[in-house]
Amino acid sequence: MAPADELVALGGSFLAAGVVARLGSRIGLPTIPLFMLAGIIFGPHTPGLALVQDPTDLKVVATLGLIFLLFYLGLEFSLDDIVQGGGRLLAAGGLYLLLNVGGGLAFGFALGWGSREALLLAGVIGISSSAIVTKLLVELGRLGNPESRLILGVIVVEDIFLALYLALLQPIMGGASSGGEAVLAAGKAFAFLIALTAVARWGSRLVRKLVETRDDELLVVLFTGLAVLTAGVAEKLGVSDAIGAFMVGLILASTKAAGRIRTLVHPLRDAFAALFFFAFGLSIAPGDLGPVVLPVLAAVALTLVLNVIAGAVAARLHDHGRQQAVNIGLTVLSRGEFALVLATLALSAGLDDRLGPFIAGYVFVLAIAGPLLAGRSGALTRLLPARLFPSPRPAADGVSEPVPRR
Repeated sequence: MAPADELVALGGSFLAAGVVARLGSRIGLPTIPLFMLAGIIFGPHTPGLALVQDPTDLKVVATLGLIFLLFYLGLEFSLDDIVQGGGRLLAAGGLYLLLNVGGGLAFGFALGWGSREALLLAGVIGISSSAIVTKLLVELGRLGNPESRLILGVIVVEDIFLALYLALLQPIMGGASSGGEAVLAAGKAFAFLIALTAVARWGSRLVRKLVETRDDELLVVLFTGLAVLTAGVAEKLGVSDAIGAFMVGLILASTKAAGRIRTLVHPLRDAFAALFFFAFGLSIAPGDLGPVVLPVLAAVALTLVLNVIAGAVAARLHDHGRQQAVNIGLTVLSRGEFALVLATLALSAGLDDRLGPFIAGYVFVLAIAGPLLAGRSGALTRLLPARLFPSPRPAADGVSEPVPRR
């Protein structure tokens, strides 16, 4: 593609995403599925104007959207918040994975498409979208809610699980020559995560010196370089680029420049995140969805049930009420970028041809239903029995703690 064509495609993609989202927002729809819808409408699989013929043409720009989303999320929290959660955060994340990945594996075998297909579907159904979850917390104004720490814990545990899951899945799909190679890849991934955690815990002083500048322009250049470089190294070592960007945000959250960085990264996060979801829509071919409609609907129903159960149990572990339980279960409901990675892996491994359309349909339905349901979690709370959850805890002055924002 010529440079002029690339600019037209990129500018048209931004504009199309913005126009469709603006029209949909007038009737109360969240922006995430609208950005995706714009990608479908102006993509290569839909009749009419195709702004981008090959979705990979936007791959780097779309990846920046994911990086800035997770970088911003890291800025909103501190390592102490995660450490203080300790075993309970690990238990909540582990329970979520056990229910959803286990349920996905059982569902895959029930479809009868093959053992390798079932192992891949376990990840598709079991892992939520870090990008959509982050965007939802921002859009719904829930970053300050107490359950958001727990949601963060689930995301972190998921991303750590991804390193091991992908390392083990590669040889099964034919991408690695031996189990030893898979163990080596997993070891590299965990070593990198440990190194980033050590920097976040004890090396923030060095990072602080790097970003200490009164010049906003230089600050933007520096934190962008740190986030993108770390995400790239993480990807090369088998850790998701998302968790690499998140860890950089976590490191910078302890610096004096954290407040300025949060302000400066806002426009970058919003603009590139729109392209991330637009690019996702480009990959969906509506005509291929017909034969897999019933499996998609069954998987969506299963995921909804498993997420609500996991959210309820996690809320109980942390002494949260049923409103927080519903918020947890519905916020992490959406599936997205990781499922697309697995769809690509399925295609290269020569797995069942139905997997691609199934994953596209499943992710699209949940990418729409997730934000819509999460935004209306207050109305759905009454479906959970109140007796299963503790009453609001009284504050020190004897007044009950306020109900978190919905």
